[in-house]
Amino acid sequence: MDQYAWLEEVESATALDWARERNAASTARLTGPRFDELEAGVLAILDTDQRIPYPVRRGEYLWNFWRDADHPYGLWRRTTLESFRTDSPEWDVVIDVDALREAEGENWVWGGAAVLRAESPDGARYDRALVSLSRGGADATVVREFSISRREFVDDGFSLPEAKSRISWIDKDTVYVGTDFGPGSLTDSGYPRLVKRWRRDTPLGHADLVYEGHHSDVSIGAGYDDTPGYERHFVSRAIDFYNSEIYLLAPDTLALERIDVPTDSDADVHESRLLVRPKSGWELPTGTVPPGALVAFDFDAYRAGSRDYSTVFTPDAHTALAGYSWTKSYLLLSTMRDVRSELHTLEPGTWETRETRGFPELAEIGVYYTDPREGDEIFATASGFTLPPTLLHGTAGGSVEPLKSAPAFYDATGVTAEQFFATSDDGTQIPYFVVRKPADGPQPTLLYGYGGFEVSLTPDYTAVSGASWIERGGVYVLANIRGGGEYGPDWHTAALKENRLRAYEDFAAVARDLVARGITTREQLGAQGGSNGGLLMGVMYTRYPELFGAIVCQVPLLDMRRYHQLLAGASWMAEYGDPDDPAQWAYISEYSPYQNLPAADADLPALLVTTSTRDDRVHPGHARKFVAALRERGIEVDYYENIEGGHGGAADNKQAAFKSALAYEFLWRELAPSTDADRT
Repeated sequence: MDQYAWLEEVESATALDWARERNAASTARLTGPRFDELEAGVLAILDTDQRIPYPVRRGEYLWNFWRDADHPYGLWRRTTLESFRTDSPEWDVVIDVDALREAEGENWVWGGAAVLRAESPDGARYDRALVSLSRGGADATVVREFSISRREFVDDGFSLPEAKSRISWIDKDTVYVGTDFGPGSLTDSGYPRLVKRWRRDTPLGHADLVYEGHHSDVSIGAGYDDTPGYERHFVSRAIDFYNSEIYLLAPDTLALERIDVPTDSDADVHESRLLVRPKSGWELPTGTVPPGALVAFDFDAYRAGSRDYSTVFTPDAHTALAGYSWTKSYLLLSTMRDVRSELHTLEPGTWETRETRGFPELAEIGVYYTDPREGDEIFATASGFTLPPTLLHGTAGGSVEPLKSAPAFYDATGVTAEQFFATSDDGTQIPYFVVRKPADGPQPTLLYGYGGFEVSLTPDYTAVSGASWIERGGVYVLANIRGGGEYGPDWHTAALKENRLRAYEDFAAVARDLVARGITTREQLGAQGGSNGGLLMGVMYTRYPELFGAIVCQVPLLDMRRYHQLLAGASWMAEYGDPDDPAQWAYISEYSPYQNLPAADADLPALLVTTSTRDDRVHPGHARKFVAALRERGIEVDYYENIEGGHGGAADNKQAAFKSALAYEFLWRELAPSTDADRT
């Protein structure tokens, strides 16, 4: 019997009163003049108009969503490339979310917009949008059709009530939609189980059923590829987080043809080619494709039974595929070599490398935006731990040049970024990056980690941590533990389910290595992580408390006995396992923080737990119950729950700044020698 189950009632008055009481205690302890200075500094970084307004192209315009001090909830706006090149672009504001909130009396947070490429009912291209708005930043959104030329929502247009919907354009009068159609229409994870084709002026209940998945599936979706000469309709079925099926859909009959690729592969159809990246070895009559490789087939020949392929990329012990993007003439391949990025321009068919000139040396390069239906235009980014980001623009196979550059948000003079390797319990070498100013002796150190869902942590510019931590003399460390994707699928699968402990052993190994190298001490070592990284922090607190002086645990999973029954938790069973299966619960129970609470007299690090009431992905009950159970044992911890914010923890820049300042103030107090005067 869980005595704290009442804290799972997200918006009950009793649970919210408990959260507000804990909030008041933590803010009273942690706020003060130094906190105010930290918060103001972070907010200045988030609100500055010197940030790069990263754009996407739609027709003749570059579009951007922007938040600043005057528009905390944001502006959806557009400008021309010529204007964008100037120091002060002339932006045409299409939707002002702050004004919309005031006009409608709703706490709207921008959720994105799907813009119709083809002609709209008004006769113009890029004129109709399916705008998603969430209440308080939740994953669930309201969808409303918007006329860009008329600057208004379409009264009789496509609209959906609040749900975790999937909707996309087919043409001006037709969409594919997955949403909450009523009882039984959602998966156990809370995502669409049905996908339908919905025609304008037709009641949603009369839409044509395209595909019906199983309740145990994660989600079902459909989409239309409008590439001229290669127009195709697809249905996707996510069986679990890592296994899926793809179908070719006949639009006239709604007949389905499964594309017979391994369910644990990433597959992409582009014009005449099918690209496949298997996550495990793939045995074919024509050869064996290793995990993490990328191979290409002729799509129509593949459908007819041919298995002849060409190899686009083959991983090795140090290099993995990070992703790829098409332009009209080229395939842009992003790879990681020991977690350092490289970008390659490939000629389709021969897959020979072509040079794209203008990328800076010693920078992490990433593709930000391409549109293969429109040409070879490329927007790319260049950055590093100490290198502020630059937005590059140009032509794939030609050259790129800087378009916008962000300023340095902190003084990085003398700051170095080094890569080290720690030895985990099974002998595996675990890479990590150390970013710091020169110093004599151990320093306050913040170790950040995630380790799950094949998510890679890469050397990005550390604006907020740089200003709030590194510039003050703290050391920032990024750990590339197993469970992530830094070395491809095998790096991820090595820490799945029954092997989950490896991720935690890896993180602990990095912590020990930092102390062994003299970079820090146990008393000066802090750790931070959110979501799956929040689970990582919970395990560090309960299983490895002797390694840390302080831990920040954000929007975490902690009750692994019930995670699959809370919000989107069922979708993650391919990662963690099924707690209802005794054999699987046996290994989950070894590390589940809520079931492995420490003794009151244990030598524990200081702990700050944060979450969000409006997080409809990872249930706030995880954080609430864990803190309540610790307090019942007499263990004092800090807790803060943002009443808005969704899974990101913040609905606007001010909330994000508060959350960041709270974490850094907590860490500095606990890890850095300070006087009482410093703490006030």
